[in-house]
Amino acid sequence: MTVLEAVKERRSIRNFLQKDIPPELIEKLIEAIIWAPSAGNLQARKFYFIEDFDVKKALADAALRQNFIARAPLVIVGCTNSLIRNVYGERGVHLYSIQDVSCSIMNLMLVAHELGLGTVWVGAFYEDEVSSILRLPPNLRPVAIVPVGYPEKVPSPPPRVSPDEAIVWIRKRQ
Repeated sequence: MTVLEAVKERRSIRNFLQKDIPPELIEKLIEAIIWAPSAGNLQARKFYFIEDFDVKKALADAALRQNFIARAPLVIVGCTNSLIRNVYGERGVHLYSIQDVSCSIMNLMLVAHELGLGTVWVGAFYEDEVSSILRLPPNLRPVAIVPVGYPEKVPSPPPRVSPDEAIVWIRKRQ
């Protein structure tokens, strides 16, 4: 599978088989996360890997009762680290660290797909509740919840906008 094939084939999965993910696959997911680019290579991010059902259930409740989160064998919470402020100021906190987590999650999702696993990016949740559930220190902010598991089924691809709708060309002016 090429990277472009993985990009085009990956789907958001919300129904998972009740099947454990082998440790060697989890190690590959970790590699995908840590090898993502980051602002100034500061890697201002932290990821929580959750297998405990009670914690997953609490996260699902904090995520507007999206109960599929609790049913995933593994749930990953991506957090920004505000200590990036020491190098990049407020722009680092409010933009760069979010971009860092986002790059890591996209790597994670593509590698998960390559390994036959499904994921979905969940952004709808109460940050304060997730922070409390995970007992996050004040410098960490949860920005994404990613359930991971073997897909029960893979949905058809959703429609995409045309390149003309998504791209604006600015070429060398004559």
